[in-house]
Amino acid sequence: AYERKSILEELRNRCEKRQEELAEILTLEVGKPIQDSRKEVARFLHTLEIAAEEAVRIGGEVLPLDRHPVGKSHIGYTKRYPVGVCSLIVPFNFPLNLAAHKFAPAIATGCPFLWKPSPHTPVSACVVGEMLSDLLPPGAFSVLPSYPEAAEPLVTHPKVALLSFTGSQIGWELKSKAGRKKAILELGGNAACVVDETAKELEEVARRIAIGAFYQSGQVCISIQRIFVHTSLYEKLLSLLLQEIRQMKMGDPKEEDTFLGPMISEEAAKKVESWVKSALEQGAQLLCGGERKGAFFSPTLLTKVPANHPLSCEEVFGPVAILETFEDFDQALEKVNEGIYGLQAGVFTSDLFRAHRAWDTLEVGGVMVNEIPTWRIDHMPYGGVKASGFGREGLRWVIEEMTELRLMVVRL
Repeated sequence: AYERKSILEELRNRCEKRQEELAEILTLEVGKPIQDSRKEVARFLHTLEIAAEEAVRIGGEVLPLDRHPVGKSHIGYTKRYPVGVCSLIVPFNFPLNLAAHKFAPAIATGCPFLWKPSPHTPVSACVVGEMLSDLLPPGAFSVLPSYPEAAEPLVTHPKVALLSFTGSQIGWELKSKAGRKKAILELGGNAACVVDETAKELEEVARRIAIGAFYQSGQVCISIQRIFVHTSLYEKLLSLLLQEIRQMKMGDPKEEDTFLGPMISEEAAKKVESWVKSALEQGAQLLCGGERKGAFFSPTLLTKVPANHPLSCEEVFGPVAILETFEDFDQALEKVNEGIYGLQAGVFTSDLFRAHRAWDTLEVGGVMVNEIPTWRIDHMPYGGVKASGFGREGLRWVIEEMTELRLMVVRL
């Protein structure tokens, strides 16, 4: 355990010395604004730090067995053992930190791993892999840049014990191909945020919602896509949101004050554009944005979007949010639950009882109270229900997934 901890610590030290280079690579590969790239590298280093700590905390239990006469003179012990080879399939939007949430616990537990980065982001993965290459024994890991069609053995090969996949709904198909393998799936969502009439500091609420909806051009699994605001606050919140959006600079991601860079490809931006046009044709009202220039798509806010439109019930994965009103808090919670996804949700309220009711009612993996659903810190359990997948990330919880519990019983 101390050796695995020292490997993670040394990798962190090496990456820290090259953190500006890593940030520049992310900006070039993903189009992520340089300030956001630096923040991701900082989170990446923190994730490695947490994993190093957890590497020496993988313990077990002593089980007294004499609660039944048959167990007299017996005692049980549990210990966790590495599950085996892990396939780690990482998306483009956070190519370093999401990868660390997969390979760092694999190192912590002693599991060999196969790391497949997105075809959009092979360089960042290979740079980290190079720094790791002399820290682990030969054959302990591979970085395998490839297109999805060439990566099927990562899912189907019988010697792979666990599949960890972050991405789209294609994950369910991969799970069906994986057979008896353990699987951790994070398959996105269309996160909702509820603002009730007791919400305080509406200016700060609007600022947080604007960040949550349009940060990294909306290419975040927990990006805010649906905003439900109490009727009495609608006009005020809309005005504040529009003020925040007007201040967002869209442009060259290498410039320090850029907030929105390009989407990952022009094809992705065209898809978002087509969804927005379709919603407008079906009666939606455009409040701001809706413009595309190449791979850039302006931050877009709509209202009166039909409930069965993809912008309401699917994942747009772009800088688009819809704003709707409600009269009754419980009705708003029902609207949140109408979707097929359940990753995270946000609730702005000053009513403690409503906060608990939201926690008990919302079909999501995490409820953020007086915070946006886009909020995540790297040592918390993170994952969803329903179509958003299953299993949890967060270093301690992934370590549980990457180990198997083994029992020993001793007759004294």
